[in-house]
Amino acid sequence: DIFCMQETKAEQGQAEIDLPHYEEYWNSAAKKGYSGTAIFTRQKPIAVLNDFAAEISDEYSLHNDSYGDPRAEGRVITAEYDDFYLVTTYVPNAKRDLSRLKLREKQWDPALLHHMKMLDAKKPVLVCGDMNVAHTEDDLANPKANVGEHGFTDEERQGFQNFLDAGFVDTFRLFTEGNGNYSWWSYMSKARERNAGWRIDYFLASERLEKAITGAEIHTDVMGSDHCPVSVELDEKKLAKI
Repeated sequence: DIFCMQETKAEQGQAEIDLPHYEEYWNSAAKKGYSGTAIFTRQKPIAVLNDFAAEISDEYSLHNDSYGDPRAEGRVITAEYDDFYLVTTYVPNAKRDLSRLKLREKQWDPALLHHMKMLDAKKPVLVCGDMNVAHTEDDLANPKANVGEHGFTDEERQGFQNFLDAGFVDTFRLFTEGNGNYSWWSYMSKARERNAGWRIDYFLASERLEKAITGAEIHTDVMGSDHCPVSVELDEKKLAKI
């Protein structure tokens, strides 16, 4: 009933989206053809917020990144519903030369966690998107070869662990253990054909949502991108009782 996109690289109206019964909410980057997020939802949200609140951006100095202004990259949308908040995010890539690793470690990841905790104090939270990190060695096909590389640095992995330590759960791991389950593959060297991938797309949830979560999947059969969709299912009746 809710469909979230990351790295849209478009503005509302640029693409023809055949979802006539869905409300659309876009957060596009100031730079054309770059980044961006969107939410398509059957049920109209109570409220929708693009980006972080100004006080969070200021507290974590998100305007001080030498690569660009993270506030202008369309990386977060928050939708409020009766029983929960939904956050979709396209987390900045640390870059091959790790030029954005400091942003991730000191600014972005802590700011996102702050945002999640503020929402969680009011209602349960679902956070979905491209988190640009493989959390554990089970989340990529070749962990030893990628230690210290962007997406698998100690700093990024700890940033993700901080979400779990704060009381959020990796919904996919509620149902599936082990490796071989990936959501992104390089276009090079037939990586997808060989399943030499990374799991960097997630649904995180407030712990108290666990009892309402009935499934979490990675849809590797869906083509058309170097990523594939991930999903989570909730029992509406159980959700309403939380």
